Amino acid sequence: MACMKLGSKPEAFHREGHTWMVQPPFNGCTSDNEVQKITTLTACDNLSEIILRVGFFCILMKLHHDLRFCTTGLPSDVAVEIGEMSFNLHKFPLLSRSGLLEKLIENCSNEDGSHCVLQLHELPGGAKAFELVTKFCYGVKIELTSLNIVSLRCAAEYLQMNENYGEGNLIAQTEGFLNEVFSNWVDSIKALGTCEVLPYAEDLHIVSRCIDSLAMKACADPTLFGWPVSGCTNVQSPAGVVLWNGISTVNKPQSVREDWWYGDVSFLSLPFYKRMMQAVELRGMKPERVAGSLIFYAKRYLPLMNRQSSFKDTNHVNPGTTIPTPSEADQRVLLEDIVDLLPNQKGVTSTKFLLRLLRTAMILHTSSLCRENLERRVGAQLDQAVLEDLLIPNMGYSVETLYDIDCVQRILDHFMSVENTAVATASPCIVEEGKLMDGPDFLTPVMLVANLVDGYLAEVAPDVNLKLPKFQSLAAAVPDYARPVNDSIYHAIDLYLKAHPWLIDSEREQICRLMNCQKLSLEASTHAAQNERLPLRVIVQVLFFEQLRLRTTVSGWFFVSDNLANSQDPNDNLGIPKTDGSHQVDPEQGHGAGVDDMRERVLELEKECLSMKQEIQKLVKMKRSWNIIPKMLVFRQKSQRCNSKKSRPCDVKTPLSSSYGHQNDEHGELGN
Repeated sequence: MACMKLGSKPEAFHREGHTWMVQPPFNGCTSDNEVQKITTLTACDNLSEIILRVGFFCILMKLHHDLRFCTTGLPSDVAVEIGEMSFNLHKFPLLSRSGLLEKLIENCSNEDGSHCVLQLHELPGGAKAFELVTKFCYGVKIELTSLNIVSLRCAAEYLQMNENYGEGNLIAQTEGFLNEVFSNWVDSIKALGTCEVLPYAEDLHIVSRCIDSLAMKACADPTLFGWPVSGCTNVQSPAGVVLWNGISTVNKPQSVREDWWYGDVSFLSLPFYKRMMQAVELRGMKPERVAGSLIFYAKRYLPLMNRQSSFKDTNHVNPGTTIPTPSEADQRVLLEDIVDLLPNQKGVTSTKFLLRLLRTAMILHTSSLCRENLERRVGAQLDQAVLEDLLIPNMGYSVETLYDIDCVQRILDHFMSVENTAVATASPCIVEEGKLMDGPDFLTPVMLVANLVDGYLAEVAPDVNLKLPKFQSLAAAVPDYARPVNDSIYHAIDLYLKAHPWLIDSEREQICRLMNCQKLSLEASTHAAQNERLPLRVIVQVLFFEQLRLRTTVSGWFFVSDNLANSQDPNDNLGIPKTDGSHQVDPEQGHGAGVDDMRERVLELEKECLSMKQEIQKLVKMKRSWNIIPKMLVFRQKSQRCNSKKSRPCDVKTPLSSSYGHQNDEHGELGN
């Protein structure tokens, strides 16, 4: 800690326990070797006496309750009142050092020179600062520290203790010591903390100078200049440690982390902390470090942040420190200021922290502008969020749903607007350069958000108070191309139908339009074909697309088989004469294993196709819904054509099986 002693009487007094040691080296009441001890504990505990040797006078300072007396063998002729404290002093030592006291004493003194009373209730630093000023005026040594330097500097300026009233006056002395304080990180933090109760320090630019000094040190590397850093006192390796090659590690500096200053500045008040963050940002500090300090500060003074999440990072608040909990109004102001100070760059602040901040803002009922700002920030990087943090409880006064669906809807809409703008800006470049392979890279964030939204829908679907329009709006906000597989959205729809059994068929069909049956996996298609909660039209559509997929697969296998058969002898097709060589391979041996595997796969697909046909026939017999089967529509059209041609003879004889099938068609059954 920086320390300086001022005054012409350095050996005036010091204290040991309850005894003041007086050792004056002056010519006067005592000799140089004489030591006087006067105990401060008397019959009255409120009475203490301090004997000082100043010049040729013996000064007695008494403290009795709220009165201070100073006797030099001469009666007191001026009283200074500051708050509830009164100082009985002498005019000459005061007016010889202070311009303000000189004017006040001249105006107060009467013609007869009687005792005058001065009131300095607005003196910066109060009675403690004036006591040090008084000692300085009487020539008593005072100790300057980082905790009293600001109050002394303000008091000296207020009392006009400049060089016109003596060389080396208090203003010059305190100003020189302030420069030493600003060169030290720890002392600057302590000095800035004392400025919070001294508004006069703003007029003297002490606060701005101190903040600039701290910002400069926070942006620079402390190991380069050797600044004392709190929490990093052990910056050297222990002595006596020798490496295997004989090189000693004595006085080897250790690296200092970039967040070394977070804890120190977190003890500043909010106004000073805001100015500190603005100063480091102007000096070009990385946005990640600024955001880290803001996160540290928020976790220290917002208990709801620590209660709702366990941030597994290195910037944790020491649980041993006892910090008074701010009021709800102070927390609201603090949260709004932190949101304004957060860097605007995407990805600098974690989405997890932003969502926790948004949840806390809803609990504290911050301004709508603050919540909208947080929603935009979360929406810009929604692809980095996790489902656990997106489940924001509904904090509205009219609680309908368990979770705040509207908030997530606004966040999702903002993400889609930003993503659509980015894709629209990048697409012309892709088309121009012909790099179509780079297109899917732009869809990756959308796909992540689609999975996140589908998981969120599955969590909120069991809520019986969730209305169908809200569910549809949230699910439809994600484009179809963002869901390569629709299993997740199908799962959410199934949960919603299960929790809302009172939905009519039209509403069920409406919600099922949110999924694409062609993008269901085999497991999801099998489950959907047996799901009684789905409308019949959707079930048949699922079976139809699955059968179509099966046919495509079988056709692909046969196409591969034909290509293998045609490529058995490529030399004949190319007209290249065969050469006798020892490395010729039998084509049947090369493709025999592949053909066998293909046949087994075809048999499996035929079995699956047969089982699906049986399921379709069962559904058709149960519902008698022939108008949805395309084959029956084609068959009826053929029968109508034959009836229209009865006027002319038919050249083709109708087989018996066709007439049988035609008769069964009248009864609604499939004959062939």
